[in-house]
Amino acid sequence: MLAASTLLILATLAGYALLCAIRPFAICRKCSGTGLRQARKGIKLCRRCRGTRYRLRTGRRLHNHARRLHTDGTRPRPTTDKERLPWQ
Repeated sequence: MLAASTLLILATLAGYALLCAIRPFAICRKCSGTGLRQARKGIKLCRRCRGTRYRLRTGRRLHNHARRLHTDGTRPRPTTDKERLPWQ
């Protein structure tokens, strides 16, 4: 029973990761994909999607953050002429 539920959870996470890779943007839930919201003084742009009608999925946001963190941690440090050793 435990193995079956673990497999189900892993399959769900893999499916969501695949969805985030294929379609990183989803329709904004706040404005229902219109880009506009009703306000007291009329109609305004949606603050969540900024009028683009789409939002970045949470899984894709986490993936982008992890990738940026890895890239920043492994990027070679640029060298200048002053930092070079005399025999180089």
